[in-house]
Amino acid sequence: MGILAQTAQQTGQLSKSDIALSGWWSDQFSRILPIDIIQVLAFALFSSIIISLVYRKTYRGVLYNPTFSTTLILLTLVTSPVVMAIGSNVALSMGMVGALSIVRFRTAVKDPIDTAYMFWSITMGILIGSKLYIISMIVVAAITMMMIGLSFVRMRTNENYLLVLHYDPAAEQEIEAELHRGVRNYRVRSKTITRSGAEMTVDLRLHQRADIVSHMLDIQGVYDATLVAVQNETAV
Repeated sequence: MGILAQTAQQTGQLSKSDIALSGWWSDQFSRILPIDIIQVLAFALFSSIIISLVYRKTYRGVLYNPTFSTTLILLTLVTSPVVMAIGSNVALSMGMVGALSIVRFRTAVKDPIDTAYMFWSITMGILIGSKLYIISMIVVAAITMMMIGLSFVRMRTNENYLLVLHYDPAAEQEIEAELHRGVRNYRVRSKTITRSGAEMTVDLRLHQRADIVSHMLDIQGVYDATLVAVQNETAV
């Protein structure tokens, strides 16, 4: 009888632990199902890769940073589960709002367009986390076409460059005459004259970058000419 009672007691303990474990699993997935998590992450990864490719395609800066493209993907992947958790729990949503209200991001963003791409990634994460899959795909497709179209418009417009010349001071009049003839808008940024020669930096707008350099090298007394693309707020 003692052995039977002990066996029955152990069986009862195992059943209680099994019941507790099953209750824990059911509580974990009572609001969010595993299939929902997989769908959200899959859509978030797909849309974030498109955003990253559009950023790389339309980038017009001097140095492309691959880390920022990875950041855009990570922003969408992180925002989507957060929105899922907030939508399934009212108490958690209030806590998240309070936590985000005290967060301060101090990372400097050099180009304002980078901030727009970050907001685009966060917006896609919010839409996908809310399970608005069709709307999110329509939004990412529409913005992609708009950004690619705008990039082609920007490529056809005049761009700002810095022209750096090393020359003999006696050739300065010919240089100015060539600038008047070949460039619509320009401004001399700096001029340095030494015993070995002179250096001039000119801010100008061009449509074809190779012509002005070759024309400057044809002038007698010009040692070298360098053309550098720039992006600033004080261009002519």
